[in-house]
Amino acid sequence: MSQPPHSRSSAPPAPARPDASMSLLTHVMDHGLDEGYAEAAARREAEGTAGLPRTLKARLALGAGLVLAAMVVTLGAAEARLAAPVLAKERHELIERVERADERADGLERDIERLRVTVADRQRAALKQPGSGQGELVGLLSGATEVRGPGVKLVVDDAKGASSGGGDGPRESAGFSDTGRVRDRDMQKIVNGLWQSGAEAVSINGQRLTALSAIRAAGDAILVDNRPLVPPYEVLAVGDKKRLGTAFQDSADGQYLHVLQESYGIRYTLSAADEVRLPAASSLTVRTATAAEQQKGAS
Repeated sequence: MSQPPHSRSSAPPAPARPDASMSLLTHVMDHGLDEGYAEAAARREAEGTAGLPRTLKARLALGAGLVLAAMVVTLGAAEARLAAPVLAKERHELIERVERADERADGLERDIERLRVTVADRQRAALKQPGSGQGELVGLLSGATEVRGPGVKLVVDDAKGASSGGGDGPRESAGFSDTGRVRDRDMQKIVNGLWQSGAEAVSINGQRLTALSAIRAAGDAILVDNRPLVPPYEVLAVGDKKRLGTAFQDSADGQYLHVLQESYGIRYTLSAADEVRLPAASSLTVRTATAAEQQKGAS
């Protein structure tokens, strides 16, 4: 039998290179970076002087931009320098106008205060005139005149360690917390009790009370005619020093104050005085007035 011809595939394979597994490293070693540099240099050489105008053009544009910016800054500085004196002058004139307005306002306030004192003095003087009938009594009851005479001194103070805030108890149901603090309602009862007991004039911490006075609260503070008071509260009342003190202690409002002391620790002292001095009310509003001459003519 004839032997089949040997095929090319049956030839023994060529031996592999020892560095076949390091083809990337071999490629880098065989082809250095100088080829890339050479190509770049050749490309620049081929362009010739084409890059020079481009660079010069960029430099000219940058120079023009810098010159334009310098011109803008210079013009702005020049305008600001020219406008500075005008602005300074306007500012000075405005300051002078404000100062003149303040001086006028101060002068008007002084005039108002002087006129207020003059009107109050004339009112008190008119009430003291003998021909004014019951002028002295009206001045006393209205609080327009100062009062001096025998009476009582009642000092009311918060309980020791009293704190602000809420609480619960009999006073809380009426809208006042049991914190050991004197409330505006307590002062209202005290003052009303003194009036009912025969007081002719009453003041609290130097604030004269009139028929138009109001005792109110602002938080935990007590206000008398919108003026805040600070404890202890000194209540002065002009009247019969013996009967006034006794009548107040026996009244319902005096008993109320005693309950506050026993139940909530509120402190108070009541003492008779040979003379107490109550100032005139700080402000009185005259609602109607009639001249004495017209009144005589009408009668």
